[in-house]
Amino acid sequence: MDQTTGSLRAARAPASRRAVVSWCFYDFANSPFTTLVVTFIYSSYFTQVIAPDTISGTLSWSRAVTITALAVALLSPILGVVADQGGYRKFFLLLWTGACVLFTALLYLPLPGQVFQALLWFTLANIAFELSLVFYNAMLPGIAPQNRIGRISGYGWSLGYVGGLAAMAVAFVGFVDAATPWFGFSREAGSHIRATNLVVAAWYAVFTVPLLLWVREVQPRARLSSRMLLSSFHHLAVALRDVRRYREITKLLLARLLYNDGLVTIFAFGGIYATGTFGFTFSELMIFGLALNVAAGVGAFFLGHLDDRIGGKRTIQISLWGLIIAALVAILTTSRLMFWGACILVGICAGPNQSASRSLLGRFVPRDKENEFYGLFAFSGKATAFLGPFLVGVLTSHFDSQRVGMSTMLLFFAAGLWLLRYVDEEKGCRESARN
Repeated sequence: MDQTTGSLRAARAPASRRAVVSWCFYDFANSPFTTLVVTFIYSSYFTQVIAPDTISGTLSWSRAVTITALAVALLSPILGVVADQGGYRKFFLLLWTGACVLFTALLYLPLPGQVFQALLWFTLANIAFELSLVFYNAMLPGIAPQNRIGRISGYGWSLGYVGGLAAMAVAFVGFVDAATPWFGFSREAGSHIRATNLVVAAWYAVFTVPLLLWVREVQPRARLSSRMLLSSFHHLAVALRDVRRYREITKLLLARLLYNDGLVTIFAFGGIYATGTFGFTFSELMIFGLALNVAAGVGAFFLGHLDDRIGGKRTIQISLWGLIIAALVAILTTSRLMFWGACILVGICAGPNQSASRSLLGRFVPRDKENEFYGLFAFSGKATAFLGPFLVGVLTSHFDSQRVGMSTMLLFFAAGLWLLRYVDEEKGCRESARN
């Protein structure tokens, strides 16, 4: 038996409990980026303070999210194939993590009025964050036994929400609501708000260390070269041909293509909508975010177990119905109390939706093609993800109403739910030959 074969078999052996916990801790590490930067704090700070006004700020933010979606859609399948060819999954994960940490820290620098600089650092950080998830998610089938993949994916998501919750608490107490912000930061020119980006960057770097130390990965089998990058286009064509052979994966990716657009819209504009339409202050927004993270963590944890009991498809369907109801209430209501209730329901359903999507693909994907298919998974999450943010920006600007702009997410949830009905979970598991 050669060294490569031995490494592959070792990689397929059941992961230790420490490795599983370390893998889950990467969700704990990266979630504050989504929570503080994308959804609640920096996005709202950008539209309220850096941009000239809320409407133009919403439009500019939508363009940045659109660029992210297009870049990730183009890069993720190619990088996934390269990782499969050369065994570079962990290398790419840490590379893009480092890039996200750097660009997130740079978000501290832009001052009010410096719109381009703020959008540049945010876009680069967001692209790096999304690409890191391709390789992190691809580790799941090798970490989790087939009969526990749903709950382990759920543990990761729930621990991620705990991370987002804890980071928000630190940011709130130490910076946003502090009369005297920690570490010598002032409240002048929004320095205490911008400093939350430094909290996110440090948090991401520190809590990635367990994965770096204790999640073992196959060593690179081939040197990264221009020839490998060029050949990856051929392998991508083969991957696209292969995905047609796995019909249930194709159906899942097509459904996710749509319903994930609704989630992207919520995450990118939830905080912006709360401040612009319901007049939330930054302190209220932090409390709002803390509550949503508690709800999301509980939802991801308990519905992760439900995933293993009733299947990923049904779990996703339940979550989509919840998201449709919540979105409808949030768009139509003028009551803050009703808006709060709708957003708590979003929190409960969003985590299980993402977790079950990740675990369902893990049940369908064949061995030694994890990066390849999770690259396509990322592609399916971003290929049309520019549509939601783009439409939000255009409709908000045209109708001078964030409510009209946010209504687009309902269409994406409903269309994804309709397509998901055609996925045959049992057949997909048989096709993967993992059992």
